[in-house]
Amino acid sequence: MKHHRLALAAMFATLLPLAASAADVAASPTLSKIKSGGVISIGHRTSSIPFSYYDANQKVIGFSQDICDRVIDAVKKETGVAALQVRMVPVTSQNRISLVQNGTVDLECGVTTNLKARQQQVAFSTTFFVAGTRLLVKKNSPIRDFGDLSGKSVVTNAGTTSERILRRLNDEKGANITIQSAKDYGESFLILQSGRVAAFMMDDVLLSGARTLAPNPSDWAVVGTPQSFEAYAFMMRKDDPGFKQVVDGAITSLMKSGEIDTLYAKWFAKPVPPKNISFDLPVSEPLKRAYANPSDEAFE
Repeated sequence: MKHHRLALAAMFATLLPLAASAADVAASPTLSKIKSGGVISIGHRTSSIPFSYYDANQKVIGFSQDICDRVIDAVKKETGVAALQVRMVPVTSQNRISLVQNGTVDLECGVTTNLKARQQQVAFSTTFFVAGTRLLVKKNSPIRDFGDLSGKSVVTNAGTTSERILRRLNDEKGANITIQSAKDYGESFLILQSGRVAAFMMDDVLLSGARTLAPNPSDWAVVGTPQSFEAYAFMMRKDDPGFKQVVDGAITSLMKSGEIDTLYAKWFAKPVPPKNISFDLPVSEPLKRAYANPSDEAFE
C-alpha cells in the first residue's frame, strides 16, 4: 500500500508541470487562440534590412525574424502544437499597432520602438536592439548634423519616432523643415535618391540598411548626433501575461546563452542579402547593457 501511494505521488508529481502548462495556455487568450486554431500570425516588414525583409524568393529573413523563429519554437513547445502553422502578415509603420490590437497579428516581429505612449495600446517584449535616430545624406552633402536642416526638406517613415522628432524641431526650435512622410524605408530612400529631399531621418541601423540598396552604397553617409535612442521590441496584445512570458523567456534565453551574439554577428558583421554588403556595425554600449540586463522598459 505504501509503495502504491509512493507510485501515485510520483505520477502526480510528473503530471503537475503538464497541468500547470495547460492551465497557463488556457489562461492566455493568445496561446489559447493559437492552440485551438493551430496557427500563429506573425507581423513582419518587407524592406527593413537587416531586421525583417524579403529575400530573392520572397521569404522573410533578418535579425528580427531569426529571433522571432526562436519565439515560435517556444510557442510550439508551450502549446504542444508541433506542426504549428506560421502565417506571415506584412505590416507598415501606420497599421502595425492596429493589426496587433484587432487580432490580425499575434506577434509583430519588425523594428518597432518601445514607447511609453504605445504601451497604452499594446504590450512589448524584452528589448532586442538599441538604435539612435540620425540622418542619411549624400556623401558630399553640406548637411552633417541636425542644425544644418533649417529650411531643408527631409523624408522619414510615417508614424515613426523620427517623424515626431522632426515636428518637435519645427515647433520648439523653429527649424522650418519641410517634412515628407513615406510608407516605408524603400520609398523614403527612393525619395532621397530622387533629389526631392536633402536628408532621410530614421534609426541609424535602418539608414545603413537602406544605403546597401543604392547602386553605389559608398555615395551615401549616415551623419548627425543621435536625437533619441530607440529600444526595439516585439509587439503583442495587452493584458496577456502568459503569452508575454513565453515571448520574453525565449528572447532572454538567447541573451543568457550568448546565442544572441552569434545572430548579431550574422546580420551586422558579415555580408547580408540582397547585395552581400556588410554593415560592419559593432555592438554598441547601450546594446551591450541591454543584453547583459534584459528588460522591457521603454527609453521614453
